[in-house]
Amino acid sequence: MGTIQESLQEKEAASEPRPAGAAATPARPRHSLQPKGSCWYCDKPVDNVRRFCGKECADAFDEEAEYNADAAADPER
Repeated sequence: MGTIQESLQEKEAASEPRPAGAAATPARPRHSLQPKGSCWYCDKPVDNVRRFCGKECADAFDEEAEYNADAAADPER
């Protein structure tokens, strides 16, 4: 366990802006989905405003999308 000052320095370093060439965090693909009346992950019926039936399905959708993007970027996987 480090000192308080070391902890503060680590937090400051983590919060510094990234250089222009660094990859930015990609937007979650689920936000670009149009509501369709059913969950985009499990197809459970939902209202015409929601995209997912709950947080679990939304998180699972994001995780699967991230895995598929990584697999597409690295075909040796």
